[in-house]
Amino acid sequence: MALEITDQSFQETVLNSDKPVLVDFWAVWCGPCRMLGPIIEEVANDFEGKAIVGKVDVDNNQQVSVDYGIRNIPTVLIFKNGEVVDKIVGVASKEVITEKLSAHL
Repeated sequence: MALEITDQSFQETVLNSDKPVLVDFWAVWCGPCRMLGPIIEEVANDFEGKAIVGKVDVDNNQQVSVDYGIRNIPTVLIFKNGEVVDKIVGVASKEVITEKLSAHL
């Protein structure tokens, strides 16, 4: 299951991780975000133990959203060693997301 990431937990969970981290920036009211949600959950299950997969609710965690210039949702960022190494804006297929995350394992 995807991990809920907050402004408070972002540093520890994402930036200090020794594994790649996929972060889905989303909101409850966002239709495309709801379409992407089940895909993110599947990716979280597939990569359990190999990568961290998490979600940031942009309405409740505005600082992280501002820090990373999130203007459109859903936006998926992939972090490695605390740096953004890939970005997907909009709904993407599980295959695309899996391929991008796998490239950073």
